[in-house]
Amino acid sequence: MPLYMDVHKVEGASPKDVAGAHEKDLETQHKHGVKYLKYWHDAESGKIFCLVDAPSAEAAAAVHREAHGLVADEIFEVEEHS
Repeated sequence: MPLYMDVHKVEGASPKDVAGAHEKDLETQHKHGVKYLKYWHDAESGKIFCLVDAPSAEAAAAVHREAHGLVADEIFEVEEHS
């Protein structure tokens, strides 16, 4: 499956808020054939980044929409390289 990185612009989100939203994603992801792998939170810039294994960008967005309503501002298909 393709990998996607999404970007959320969310001012004022605490690490606890972000962790809670991620937990909701994990509870919902199976309904859409998606697997959220990792997330990063930059509180200073108000950005959250999520790495997701998903059949499509739309499926990844559907998980966020259903889980907590915090849809990404941008979603990029990415390739992993070491």
